[in-house]
Amino acid sequence: MINKIAKEEIKKGTVVVLCNRKHKLKKPCAVGSGLRTKVNANIGTSAEKISIKDELKKLDAAQKAGADAVMDLSTGGDIVKVRQEIISHSTVPVGTVPIYEIAINAKKRSRNKDFLSFTAEDIFEVLERQAREGVDFFTIHAGVTRKSILALKKHPRLMGIVSRGGAILASWMLRNKKENPFYEYFDKVLHIAKDYDITISLGDGLRPGAIADSTDKPQLTELKILGELVDQARKAGVQVMVEGPGHIPLPQIEKNIALEKKWCKGAPFYVLGPLVTDIASGYDHISCAIGGALAAWKGADFLCYVTASEHLRLPDYKDVYEGVIACRIAAHAADIAKNVPGARQWDNKMSHARRLRDWKTQISLSIDPEKAARYHGLKHAKAGDICTMCGEFCSIKINEECFAGSQQAVPAMRV
Repeated sequence: MINKIAKEEIKKGTVVVLCNRKHKLKKPCAVGSGLRTKVNANIGTSAEKISIKDELKKLDAAQKAGADAVMDLSTGGDIVKVRQEIISHSTVPVGTVPIYEIAINAKKRSRNKDFLSFTAEDIFEVLERQAREGVDFFTIHAGVTRKSILALKKHPRLMGIVSRGGAILASWMLRNKKENPFYEYFDKVLHIAKDYDITISLGDGLRPGAIADSTDKPQLTELKILGELVDQARKAGVQVMVEGPGHIPLPQIEKNIALEKKWCKGAPFYVLGPLVTDIASGYDHISCAIGGALAAWKGADFLCYVTASEHLRLPDYKDVYEGVIACRIAAHAADIAKNVPGARQWDNKMSHARRLRDWKTQISLSIDPEKAARYHGLKHAKAGDICTMCGEFCSIKINEECFAGSQQAVPAMRV
């Protein structure tokens, strides 16, 4: 149930609830001010790897690991069927990036397989269809406009545009010498969103894909435009959140959060990572967790995971599972720093169980109980016994024996 405080924040637009009217969810997800930091997992096919079965396994991995939402970013195979299967099997909200389907449809219709041969009408047909299917939130790259592209031309980047949606729309605009339809007809986007109570996630099509490009003129130009679109959405009675970078070095994270909260009037901030270094190939889930913890502490509300396979290949079941766990650790660390109710109590209960050497309770309180049990070898260990790390030199056991009978001997603890 949504408490009274959250309801007031929803009215102000500082909290959104991800739940399409047509998607009967057991776990609607509220994102925003004063709430626990939420975590999203991206799944979906590519042109190189197409398997609905694999995507449903990844959905299961994300849900098992505790993701609060998933996004279907499919670009290969029958993406409509993939999306429908994911929606029907998901117990958490499902988001999409509609421009992918729009471009794929254009490629199918075109004789020369031109994925840029779409019209504004094609865009809204896809939005309406996905809304009817039950998609809970859309990533809409409405901030990639003539103005923000001009800023990119004047201020060249090391990595240019790394967002697929941003690159598709920028290319379409430059070819057709027209404004971005998502921006030009944003009122139509809002009309569809309101009909189905879909949350609009304003995509950062010009997010930095290298720390050398972070917090630059193109990124900030787009962010200001997104702030204007937040106002439009709120006036139309549509829930809206804002997506953020990207690759950002540690010293710039706090500034990025502060600017979004200021220019976007406190709209929930959904960040991809951020990744704090560009050299962590194979370990980008760790880079993501470092950046995500700091970003959430400073005010980000929703963390999109990055897996170990980022920049290298499509993630598999293990990548998804471990990516969610890493991101949840970051989110929880930030929640402790933000004094989110219940966050520190979880840690206190764990510490109390450790002091008692209560292995079953420790494992049940772990963020990944299966891995904790496997590492400890719970099935083969005696209940309440020492572990193989310290053996007879266990500091906790020594402490108990040394102070036996004194006030320092394992007191009852309020947790």
